[in-house]
Amino acid sequence: MTATSTSQRGRRAGPRRSPAAGERQRDAERSRQALLTAALDEFSRKGFAGARVAEIAERAGVNKQLINYYFGSKEGLYQALQHEWLEREASFAVPDLSLDELIVRYAADILRDPRLMRLLLWRGLSDDSAPQGATDRQPELQLLQRRQEDGEVAADLDVAAVLLASMAMVAAPVAMPQVTRELFGIDPSTEEFQARYAEQLRRIVRHLAGCTEGAPGLSPGAELTEAERSPLGS
Repeated sequence: MTATSTSQRGRRAGPRRSPAAGERQRDAERSRQALLTAALDEFSRKGFAGARVAEIAERAGVNKQLINYYFGSKEGLYQALQHEWLEREASFAVPDLSLDELIVRYAADILRDPRLMRLLLWRGLSDDSAPQGATDRQPELQLLQRRQEDGEVAADLDVAAVLLASMAMVAAPVAMPQVTRELFGIDPSTEEFQARYAEQLRRIVRHLAGCTEGAPGLSPGAELTEAERSPLGS
């Protein structure tokens, strides 16, 4: 055996280098994000009650004890997803958008990734055990009231009914994909559907203003621009 090979074996047998603080931080963030992604998959497929922390951890490829370490509990993990939704919402729901553009953006985001909408549907239908997020809808109603005062919504409409109907229009392709296919003849995940639905959402929302010639919104017979005819979110 040569002196060189002996030296190499000695180096291999030496103590392993501890991860630097930055590496540990990156590993922790990767583990946390992997759990959030896996939880979104599991909760959207099975609801809060049906999802199991062991299955979430297995899907994420980490020890299930990390759920308690990062989120405190299964409930904390679910609430972290709700917080992620608020951040995601803030990235596209810019306050100064027109009402029709705002609703089209919500629809685009939901069709791009329907999992968070499925969480909401689970909770409404059969998952009362799921932790509740913010339930104060008054700020949303007040914003819509101001839009009504600015002429974006007809004066004789109840803003609560307008808000609920808008939510229903956004959710419908995800809540009822089979009905969507039957009505439109195409799958809601396709760009063709998204372009057609975006155009119709804009027209429907603008008609909520009770448009007449010269009034805000879409006048009878007016054509949408090319950008407004483009697929959702493009």
